[in-house]
Amino acid sequence: MIAGILKEPIGENRVSLLPEQAEALIKKKVEVWVENEAGAAAFADTTAYHAKGASSFSREELLSQCDILLSMHGIEMQEINKLKKGTVVLGVLQPLYNRALMQQYANAGVTVFSMDMLPRTSRAQSMDVLSSQANIAGYKAVLSAANHYGRYFPMFMTAAGSIPPAKVLILGAGVAGLQAIATAKRLGAVVEVFDTRAAVKEEVMSLGAKFIEVEGVADASKAGGYAVDQSDEYKLKQQQKIAEHIAKADIVITTAQIPGKQAPLLITEDMLKAMRTGSVIIDIAAATGGNTPFTKNMEKIRYNGVSIIGDSGLPSSMPFDASKMYGKNILNFLSLLIDTEGKLTFNFDDDLVKGTCIVYNGEIVNERIKNLT
Repeated sequence: MIAGILKEPIGENRVSLLPEQAEALIKKKVEVWVENEAGAAAFADTTAYHAKGASSFSREELLSQCDILLSMHGIEMQEINKLKKGTVVLGVLQPLYNRALMQQYANAGVTVFSMDMLPRTSRAQSMDVLSSQANIAGYKAVLSAANHYGRYFPMFMTAAGSIPPAKVLILGAGVAGLQAIATAKRLGAVVEVFDTRAAVKEEVMSLGAKFIEVEGVADASKAGGYAVDQSDEYKLKQQQKIAEHIAKADIVITTAQIPGKQAPLLITEDMLKAMRTGSVIIDIAAATGGNTPFTKNMEKIRYNGVSIIGDSGLPSSMPFDASKMYGKNILNFLSLLIDTEGKLTFNFDDDLVKGTCIVYNGEIVNERIKNLT
């Protein structure tokens, strides 16, 4: 079997497997091909792959000859017809937002596994690419905020006067939010956190932040660790509570997303008008619409003296470590698909394999994607 490591589109600095991880796959009796310069932006040149036993080829050769293709973002629609029937495509393909593309894969007889659909169970933790990349996003979001914020983060007491610590408000205490809390605290900020899941309160407080509670929250215990839609009454209470705290905040990190839906609007125009001039918002949810009405992905917007920075590409700004973590996730998942002889095998009785498989044998097999209109 031949596994191919594809070069990512311009603007994406990560690579799906680093040379050391390619070597681990080779030891499983898998031949590894890498697209020329696929890892260059992640500080892994082609010669490093050669040293570990991989071979380098053109993109055309990988697309037409590999049995499994590894990437972050999958194969674009115009390249699908270059794949041989039965090719496996593995990446973070966001099928909930790209059903038409999934149908094109099905029409071409390609098998698709999308890592963002991995069931979030304890057994899946070592394969959870969303968590590994969100960890980096939360860390970098705070550093980005510090760079754009025109004041200190920590408190300073000097002969020239005292400077109070920055007040940071974090909306969403998932993996990204928790890492943002830890990073902001290390920089000396005072941190407040809002999340619809009361279960995260202890984690937030253990990191030294204050947890903002709103009564009447819907049960999210069966949502696999994600946020869920809330009632209109709750949303009104939520807005009132966020408005109260955001007016005092210097930095806001927003991370709230709901799988398959547009990101919830947590910061209204009125809230923005109440914020201090010079405040900074880093919106990690920008790829799915953002948590403010003015967020634009990969852009910095200035509104009423507040900087709104939409950035879904934060993990790409730490390409080596992000690639290392992603690659480890991929290797762990591939252990479910590759037998001791280095051949592909699909055990659909395994909930992780079944949950992640989107297209197989010419059909969309994932029920959530199949039922999308």
